[in-house]
Amino acid sequence: MLEIVIAGGWVMGILILCSIAVIAISVERYWTLNPEKIAPKNTLGQVWNWIKNNQLDSQRLRELKQSSELGRILAAGLSNSRHGRDVMKDSIVEAANQVVHEMERYLGALGTIASIAPLLGLLGTVLGMIKVFTAIVLEGSGNTAALAGGISEALITTAAGLCVAIPAMMLHRFYTRRVDTLVVTMEQEAVKLVDALHSERRVDVREAS
Repeated sequence: MLEIVIAGGWVMGILILCSIAVIAISVERYWTLNPEKIAPKNTLGQVWNWIKNNQLDSQRLRELKQSSELGRILAAGLSNSRHGRDVMKDSIVEAANQVVHEMERYLGALGTIASIAPLLGLLGTVLGMIKVFTAIVLEGSGNTAALAGGISEALITTAAGLCVAIPAMMLHRFYTRRVDTLVVTMEQEAVKLVDALHSERRVDVREAS
């Protein structure tokens, strides 16, 4: 493996760093974007239980805000619920924008790596072919060792670039989809809370068991 890395030239060093970054970002996002941590299923039911039993106070709001991202959004809305439906919705949207921004952290870097890794592989290919033609000009086509070295560098970097880019692209799509799903879930829960407090129509809010 070390020989392959060395044969690929300095471009392989950059691709290795990119692969390490992909692994690190993937592990961190998998841990952070846990649906049970972001939007626990019993959060809205617990909040509604507090409201019905007149137990919602500043202390519980602080606990709710610190419990999860969904709790943070609901707490923002509850803090301004007395000012009317529109103000409550605006507070929820503002908090949700901050939460979404945090959930999308590092995904841009993951997408960037997926885009530039093939280009780095192509760069290695071009550099390898330059070495091949330089060897031909200086030594003729009889020096097979020099030709093989340049060709191997070209092929190795191309393969390495694709090996980094393909998983990075798949992981970027996977986590982007997960963020979208979590956003929809939190939006639905927030709408239920707003409707329950400022609407006459019946809203299905499941209480926490």
